[in-house]
Order: sequence, then C-alpha cells, then structure tokens
Amino acid sequence: MAGTLLSVQDLKVGFRTEQGVVRAVDGVSFDLEAGQTLGVVGESGSGKTVTAKALMNLLPSYAHVEGTVSFGDRDVFAMAANREKHFWGVEMTMVFQDPMTSLNPVKKVGEQIAESLRVHLKKSRREAFAEAGDLLEQVGIPEPGKRLTQYPHELSGGLRQRVVIAMALACGPHLLIADEPTTALDVTVQKHILDLLDDLRRDRGMAMILITHDLGVVKGRADEIMVMYAGHTMEEAPTATLFSEMRHPYTEALLETIPKIDTPSHTRLVPIPGRPPEVIEIPDGCPFAPRCRYSITRCLTDRPGLTSHGSGHSCACHAPVGTPSGIEARAANESTGTTAAGLDMDQFTRKVPVIDFGPPGAEG
Repeated sequence: MAGTLLSVQDLKVGFRTEQGVVRAVDGVSFDLEAGQTLGVVGESGSGKTVTAKALMNLLPSYAHVEGTVSFGDRDVFAMAANREKHFWGVEMTMVFQDPMTSLNPVKKVGEQIAESLRVHLKKSRREAFAEAGDLLEQVGIPEPGKRLTQYPHELSGGLRQRVVIAMALACGPHLLIADEPTTALDVTVQKHILDLLDDLRRDRGMAMILITHDLGVVKGRADEIMVMYAGHTMEEAPTATLFSEMRHPYTEALLETIPKIDTPSHTRLVPIPGRPPEVIEIPDGCPFAPRCRYSITRCLTDRPGLTSHGSGHSCACHAPVGTPSGIEARAANESTGTTAAGLDMDQFTRKVPVIDFGPPGAEG
C-alpha cells in the first residue's frame, strides 16, 4: 500500500460527565504515509491515548466522536458502524501500555496468539500454533516452543510485552499503534523493545504511530512528530526540523525536562511549572498559556490556530520560539519578572532539588 495510508481530519472526542463535557481531543488532524512512523508526544492527559482508541474503535459507547478518519480509501468510522471486525487486528492493530491488562491471565500464551490467526485468517489450530511459535521467535523470545505453553504471569515484563507485539503482528497489519509500549520496563529493556518495534516496522513495511511522553524516545525513530497538549495539536513537523527549529514553547519545555548525558553529575532537573488544565475547563486562549514563559495578553484570550512555518512544519502559537514575536515576548516577561498569566519567571529556572548522598561508601 503506497501513498497516504491514514488521514485524520478534525478529530474530536468528548465525554459527557456530571461536571460537563470533557473534550479529550479537540480538532486533531494529521496524515500518515505508508511505511512511515509518526511520533505523538505529550504529557499524561494530552489526548494521545484517546486519539489512538478512537482510531481503533475502542472508545466506550457514551463517547461522542466527530471528524473523519480514512484508511486508504475507506472510512474507518463507517466500518465501525457496519461492524467490520476483520479490519481491526488485521490491517490496523495496537500495542497497549501494560501487557498484563492486554493478556488473558488464564489462557496460555500460544492460545492467545493463535486465536487471532484462527478468527481473522481462518487458520487451522495446527497452523496457528506453528505460526505463533514463529512470531515469538521473530520478536526475540528465547525458547519459543516452551513459551507457547506458559501463562502470562510466568513471563517477565519484557517478555510479556514481546508477546503482545507478536499478537499485534500476527495478521500482518499495515499500521501498528504503539501506546507507550515501554511503560514500567527497565531502561535497557525499553531500548530493546523500541529497537524491536523499529526493526519489525522496517522489515514488514508497516506504518507506525508511536505514542510517548518523551521526545527523546521518538528522536531517532519517527519520521514526523506531533506534539499534543490538552487535546490540541501544538506543533507538528518532520523530526529533524522539530529538533533543530522547534517553535512551540511547550515543545521547548518538554525537551528541557529530558536529563542529558553530557551534563555534569548532580545537575538539577528542569520541570515545567504548573500543571495541565482540566479538559473540562480549558481556558478561552491557548491552553498552555498559564504555564508558558512566552505568554502575552493575547494568549489568554485568543486560541491560536496552526500556522505554517514551511516544509511541513506547523505550530499553534502567537509568540513562537525563535521568531521576533517570541523573542520580544520572552524579553518583556523577563523584564517584568512575570508572564501575562501572572506566573513568576523564576519558576522557569528553579530546579528540582537533588539529594547528594556523597561519594560511594560515605556514611550519613
């Protein structure tokens, strides 16, 4: 499948609650080419997972969904209405954050992988189990024959995540959505899982949507990056462009929170001041304005739309980083010591305290 594989236009997802309508996703649009990787980045609550679940038709019945989603020349929401169950899990599939909630604890690993092959591809039991063993080998699980007969609780977290990946790949999908696939895994295991996903994507010619809160994860793995905040797209650009010419203050703030390997020992972390807004009470202006060092009066009243910065780079900001308006806004806030939202500029340089336990072997 060549060309644009997935096209999402003005996607909106709302949930009605006693307090009002939660606008979890509000007007998100993007295109994904066949064989490419889109990184979706943002803090918890930014709408990343809800976007993915909308694509996978996994939202609860009380969710209100608007917009259009096209997979090739097919309408995804129309397929959902027609209950075309052989689309999800076959052509579009998903790897979830926690493998223990994705796997059935009372069914053996082999049975769970073979089930999708038997249901969707009509394989015989013998064929499905043989292919399940091959899939476990492809995802780097040692002794695949033995693992087929084990239950999920008998495997480590890293092996369980590999099993979930094998299940997702069983039917040869064109698009894989990986929703923070390394949550709660050791750092070294995280790298192995991410490298595995990248290798499998390349070998199989799949497209992938990689969801994470860490810009460092997608830097060397995504072709394009979309930064989300409070259900909105803040910035979207080719990966190299985003890191060399980032324009949104939120993108800049996310990058600053990443610990850097070349910084001196005991360098203190740089947090983003404040906290994300309640999506039930998103302010009229830019949702990031109350936490932004560049915020000006206009940011508090007028919500910025996505503006092109050339070469597929767009940003929703009235005072983009590195532009004359952004430089002027930051300088003005530094001169007064506060942002337009009344946030103390000192908070942007204040660091999280680090406890110094002294040299190894030192007694307290």
